[in-house]
Amino acid sequence: MVDDTTEQLTPEQLTPRVIDSLYTEAMLLADEARSYFEDSARAARSSLDPLTRVGFSCESLKVTTRLMHVVAWLLTQRAAAAGEIAAAPRRSSARRLGRAADSDEVLVARFPQGAQDLIASSRDLYSRVKRLQDGAVRDPPPSPARALISRLERSL
Repeated sequence: MVDDTTEQLTPEQLTPRVIDSLYTEAMLLADEARSYFEDSARAARSSLDPLTRVGFSCESLKVTTRLMHVVAWLLTQRAAAAGEIAAAPRRSSARRLGRAADSDEVLVARFPQGAQDLIASSRDLYSRVKRLQDGAVRDPPPSPARALISRLERSL
């Protein structure tokens, strides 16, 4: 589910529709991951060596953690947009996207393709939401009108 539509969004464009779309994507991916890691991966997991099997379990937790961080952040954004909670102050660490552990690329390469795809999808979604969050806390660009007023004030 690679979708780069969120890469260029500004905080003003983080509309309820975008939030709902990302939320739906996250929940579908979470359900797909749960189904895969709980059911479909049993046969594949049993064929892995013991160390890789432990890594496989760790990566399934990382996928879940990434997705739950995304869901929590999106629900917070939805609540703030609806006025259910106060918006977090600029530059505040409150209500930030939780940190997700990186995957071990060498280890992931040993996993079945289905697991690799889910891991990649969760990382992609997390990074897109992280870019949205990082864009939301950036200082706004300086106003050309304020710059002009400032120049006029200095010249008088």
